[in-house]
Amino acid sequence: MKPTDFSKYISDFISRYLPHEKGVSNNTIIAYRDTFVLLIEYLQKEKQLKVEKLTLDKVTKKVILDYLDWLQNTRNCGNTTRNARLAAIHSFYRFLQHEDLGHLYECQKILSISFKKAQNKSIIYLTIEAMKLLLQQPNCSTTKGRRDLALLSLMYDTGARVQEIIDLTPSMLRLDTPPVIKIIGKGNRAR
Repeated sequence: MKPTDFSKYISDFISRYLPHEKGVSNNTIIAYRDTFVLLIEYLQKEKQLKVEKLTLDKVTKKVILDYLDWLQNTRNCGNTTRNARLAAIHSFYRFLQHEDLGHLYECQKILSISFKKAQNKSIIYLTIEAMKLLLQQPNCSTTKGRRDLALLSLMYDTGARVQEIIDLTPSMLRLDTPPVIKIIGKGNRAR
C-alpha cells in the first residue's frame, strides 16, 4: 500500500521539522504528536476515515473545527486544552504551506481558525505563616530531613518547579561567593 501525503507530512513534521529545524523540547513534540493521535482517532471514529486512506484534502477547515468541537463536547476539554491542540495544528499547517504549495489555500483557511478566550485563573499563594509551617516540617536531625529542607528552601528562593529541581546536576551548582545555580526551565531555557 502506498503511503499517503498526510502520513508523509505528519511524519516529517514530528520526526524532522520539530526536533531538528525548530529545536523544540521533547515535551512539545509529545504534546503535538498526541494532538494528531487524537485527530486520527476522531477521523476514524466520527468521520469513518481509515488512517491508511487519509489524505490532506480530506482534512479541511470544517473537519478541524468539528474536531475542536469534539474535543470540547465529547472529551470535555476546556478552552485551554482546545487552544493547545489548535496551536499544534497551526504549527503543522505553517510547516505544510512551505512544503506543499498545492495545499496553500486550505492551510491558510485552517490557520485562520481563532483561539478561544481561556479564563485566567488567579494564582493562590501561600501565606508567610503557611510557608514557615511548611519549612518546619522536615526533621532536621536526619540527613533526609536536612536534604528536604534544602530542596524546599531552594524551590521557595528560586521559584523553580519541582521538575526543574529534579533535573539539577552537580555541574549546575557553583558554590563560590555568591553561590549560583543554573536552572533549566520550559523550552530548555536556562536561568
